Amino acid sequence: MVNLPDIISIELPDGQKYDQPTGLFINNEFIPSIKKTTWTSINPATEEENATVYCATEEDVDNAIGVARGAFKSTWKKFPAGERSKLILKLADLIDANKLLLAGIEAYDSGKPKMTNCLYDIEDVANVFRYYGGWADKIQGKTIPIDGKHLSYTIHEPHGVVGQIIPWNYPLDMLAWKIAPAIAAGNTVVLKTSELTPLSALYFGKLIVEAGIPPGVVNILTGTGSVVGKYLAGHPGIDKVAFTGSTKVGKLVQSLASTNLNSVSMETGGKSPAIVFDDANIDKTLYWTAMGIFYNSGQVCSATSRILVQDTIYDEFVERFREFSEKSYRCGDPFSDAGVPEDDVTIIGPQISGSQKTVILEYIESGQLQGARLILGGCEQPVDLKKGYYVQPTIFADVTPEMKIFKEEIFGPVVTITKFSTTEEAIELANRTEYGLGGSIFTKDLAKAHLVSSDLEIGTIWVNSSNESSPQVPFGGVKMSGFGRELGEYSLQLYTQVKSITINFE
Repeated sequence: MVNLPDIISIELPDGQKYDQPTGLFINNEFIPSIKKTTWTSINPATEEENATVYCATEEDVDNAIGVARGAFKSTWKKFPAGERSKLILKLADLIDANKLLLAGIEAYDSGKPKMTNCLYDIEDVANVFRYYGGWADKIQGKTIPIDGKHLSYTIHEPHGVVGQIIPWNYPLDMLAWKIAPAIAAGNTVVLKTSELTPLSALYFGKLIVEAGIPPGVVNILTGTGSVVGKYLAGHPGIDKVAFTGSTKVGKLVQSLASTNLNSVSMETGGKSPAIVFDDANIDKTLYWTAMGIFYNSGQVCSATSRILVQDTIYDEFVERFREFSEKSYRCGDPFSDAGVPEDDVTIIGPQISGSQKTVILEYIESGQLQGARLILGGCEQPVDLKKGYYVQPTIFADVTPEMKIFKEEIFGPVVTITKFSTTEEAIELANRTEYGLGGSIFTKDLAKAHLVSSDLEIGTIWVNSSNESSPQVPFGGVKMSGFGRELGEYSLQLYTQVKSITINFE
């Protein structure tokens, strides 16, 4: 058993100093885990310890769910919708006011570049809470005309206590995508953050308190998936489960939740295609296809990691894509200012962990052994970076559908390029995967874009861009990429249930 200080002082590499909570966030307080278990966060850029925080176990999950249940019944369910809206909007303002610090914490804990990645993520976090703050007092049913002297109508009610499990690649963004619509709809939340990136989510608890959101409405646990995630997903005190992570774990979460017949939504893996037709604007296509795989160090579920290029421009595209990527993306310190408007070089941070780096390097070796043509990268960090879990941006050309790197999700800065001749062949190659999360189409022919979009087995499609996100636009996948839609009005459907009421006047 270890007793940690309630708050530890941290100075970030950019000079910002702040007080980091170490406890689990339950009932608007930071408290030790019941068994005093702990977890130490490692900085992926330096391989050094960031901070040690308390790590939840089953008893802490029981505690958090009990608190959330009490808050739902006594407070949040009855809370006026207009007042709920005001509190969520105030939280959005607090996120904006603290965005540089939040971006710094995320860069420190996850290795994501601060200025060219984390800052944009935090802006999205604020926008998501602001969007759903606007929805809180607009969730409504409808009246339904039926025969006889009857009045029939529906109301949309919250589920109750929602268990949410988020990954490490977007610590606060995934938190926002989960918490904002859930509490806007009147639910209370027990959220498990990844044990690899606990710091920003715990600090976020301070903003929950400052915004005036009542105790017990939002509870945040740091813990392992094998203990906390597993127990939370199958807990009988949970009314709805939401998950983002790997397909393998998603299957387990769904199985556990099914024991209680709980509503489940999930966003899992991806192997997203980018289809480049010969009439595409090549300059713009180079920018978006490179961004679509190398942003966030390739650690994006919907990363367009398979580029399919029409044969008439294949050789030109391959060479220009290599030149553009080599010039525009390089590994570097997450706290470097490179990538700001006056500098067009985008920093790629480290992978999240040493084990993830090893997996990526094994995929790169597989690509070479199976005959793909390596045209950029393919190795660890440059010699000037002595530490950190870096993998250089890597491009394989002449990749065929039978190769492992074409079929399996790598979750790193590795992209494959494959040739196609006809539109039908492009569609067949794009759909030749068990996943269906995202995809891009590059063409000046919008009629072609519409037709191809309708034939792709994909939940989210971008035309002439890649991986753009707006709070208003639903996001999610099909096949092994999950089910349910986050963001937009559609997300409110995940966190409400319809009740029908019929009054007989006869």
